Amino acid sequence: MNSNANETAVTITTTATAAPATATPQPTPNIPPPTNNQGDIKIIEGDDRSDRLRALTRSWNTNWERRAISTEEILSGGPPRDGIPSIDDPQFVSPAEATAWLADNEPVISLEINGDARAYPIQILIWHEIVNDEVGGLPVAITFCPLCNAAVVFDRRVGDQTLEFGTSGLLRNSDLIMYDRATESLWQQFTGNAIIGDRVGTRLTFIASSLISFADFKAAFPDGVVMSRETGFDRRYGDNPYVGYDDINASPFLYAGIPDDRLPAMARVVTASFDDLDVAYPLDILAEMGVINDSPGGHDLVVFHNGGAASALNARAIADGRDVGATGVFDPNLDRQKLTFIKRDGRIRDEQTGSEWNILGQAIEGPLAGKSLDPIIHADHFWFSWAAFRPDTIIYAGQS
Repeated sequence: MNSNANETAVTITTTATAAPATATPQPTPNIPPPTNNQGDIKIIEGDDRSDRLRALTRSWNTNWERRAISTEEILSGGPPRDGIPSIDDPQFVSPAEATAWLADNEPVISLEINGDARAYPIQILIWHEIVNDEVGGLPVAITFCPLCNAAVVFDRRVGDQTLEFGTSGLLRNSDLIMYDRATESLWQQFTGNAIIGDRVGTRLTFIASSLISFADFKAAFPDGVVMSRETGFDRRYGDNPYVGYDDINASPFLYAGIPDDRLPAMARVVTASFDDLDVAYPLDILAEMGVINDSPGGHDLVVFHNGGAASALNARAIADGRDVGATGVFDPNLDRQKLTFIKRDGRIRDEQTGSEWNILGQAIEGPLAGKSLDPIIHADHFWFSWAAFRPDTIIYAGQS
């Protein structure tokens, strides 16, 4: 950090927190504007870029005098800004059309807003990392950082502006740093925070989404649409450029920190955040149990796991990746009743009514058929990346 940099305390304006998704837009006729919850962040004044970072960013119009971090934390990912091009005009096809090139076990980011259901194949996002889109009337950014296995969706509205995001070519804790094309401020994909530039003090709203198999998306949303391979770019869609990266014994790429050794660095975890705590569920425990009913810090939740979704970061062809399955995290309280869940014979059911539920928290059979659980914003990350940003995370250790 520059020795003559000044620090001032300011208030961060946030349009949401990574808390339970009760504030997530649900299928309603109108989309509410972002809220204005408050939190604290320190603004660091002064440009502390190294000579190398100055050379890499010489032509940028970013305000480097306004920061929330030291630029010593930033590494170059290799490609220049927009060297990994975002998709800004996505095209869509029906699930039937996508079947010609998208295998049932391939992972997709599933997003539904106001009845508009869309699937964003990881085989495309692994080459582009950001999609600027509008779903159900809401401007959203669909993002995927392969190095952290972080699939995150944001509301692109900030105040009265709708932002468009691109890849900066920079990383922090191995995680994608985005930039907005209006102010060229830098944003941390993992947290949604603006970390450098005029937008520092702003946090993007998280939108509930799910990383599931294409087969599960088709079953849940037969009338949904799938982002097309017709992107305007020539990429090896379907191939994984990070072969073997998710090996449990591998080391994180472009990560300068000391991994939290409570779990292997590349262990997969299902994560959720509340105002007062962060929690992680190791995937190996979840996969064995099938369902976890929990109340961390008094926050009721249930975590589902369903097999059939391939790792995008394992084999050369994504469709050949090992089965890591898909997850969902939900509030188990429905119609003033707290449900408890079990998984038996491959089916998830609630113990109160015997209704069957899918990975998206939809009751598909039984007395509650047609009902849905409220999603809790969650993600499936590599442990090292989550712990770098959420070091006080509580790790679920299984039933005693």
